[in-house]
Amino acid sequence: MRYISSPGFRHDGTERIGVLVVNSGTPASPEPADVRRFLRGLLSDPRVVELPRALWWPILYGLILPFRPARVAQKYRKIWTPEGPPLVVFSNRLRAELATALAQRALAPMSVEFAYLYSNPGVSESLARLRDAGAQRILVVPHFPQYCGATTGAVYDQVNAELRRWRWLPELRFVAEYHDHPGYIEALRASVTQAWEEHGRTKHLVMSFHGIPEAFFHSGDPYFYKCRQTARLLADELNLRDHEWTVSFHSRFGAGAWLKPYTIELMASLPARGVDDVTVVCPGFAVDCLETVEEIDVENRAQFLSSGGRRFVYVPALNARPEHSRFLADLIAQHCAGWTDGARVLTQAGAARGTSA
Repeated sequence: MRYISSPGFRHDGTERIGVLVVNSGTPASPEPADVRRFLRGLLSDPRVVELPRALWWPILYGLILPFRPARVAQKYRKIWTPEGPPLVVFSNRLRAELATALAQRALAPMSVEFAYLYSNPGVSESLARLRDAGAQRILVVPHFPQYCGATTGAVYDQVNAELRRWRWLPELRFVAEYHDHPGYIEALRASVTQAWEEHGRTKHLVMSFHGIPEAFFHSGDPYFYKCRQTARLLADELNLRDHEWTVSFHSRFGAGAWLKPYTIELMASLPARGVDDVTVVCPGFAVDCLETVEEIDVENRAQFLSSGGRRFVYVPALNARPEHSRFLADLIAQHCAGWTDGARVLTQAGAARGTSA
């Protein structure tokens, strides 16, 4: 059969809204084989690496995948918890908090699924769950605050690829970004403020975002500007003067030029400029993962302290903070406007028919 059908779907059933929250993913275990599988999916995506396949495949399969997974697996072992990788642990907690926050808003019947681009459960599997739950309207929420083709674009590609296989297509909405949403900025402000209350305020705040190749920027990707907007809004909320904060980028991969300044180089230079205590927050990461827990809080901390720094405060990602779940619930309600009102009317009408019968 060319198209996937929904034979169990009831045409007179309660109208349900599906919400799909999508993040990048993580290896199934901190072992080289699983890390290799994850990296193969990530680095095979043309949204992530835009080189011609004839040029990229020999590099990926001949140089990267045979050797890099073992090194990356060692890093994953440092952050792995008894419950699993941080990205999944915090996402599961956030999903529970989000379900509660949505229930408190008394919206229409709603199903929420989390999915990952390069690990399980994947986008196809989670969309199928929403379909099987009876969702006729689906809101896709990429868990990447700042739009970037390598992340948000990859979510769109995978959602589109799966829906092309469906016989009965749902009504679809897509959240492209939320980098300047007041609720998101407020959640970031609260997280930084709490860190300062617990550890003491530092002289300087570094807002480090995941890097992308400069070539993406020159080709029109708006990610750099979205990061700068987030940083400016957060700095304003914290009443910081211009010399009290810096934007930087980490997770550089390969030998090409990426967005600058590089966080690791900034950490090496700050003490020489008289900044011996620093706070680092990563506003582009909704939940903690390898790039924050290990790269920022371990590698960059070590670089800063070994360069003469005295105190390094890492602000955890928003994770399952109440402000995060409340903001996401507000964002979902905002983008479901019109859907929820109509669904409530249909649900009430269906209940009335059931009562009269």
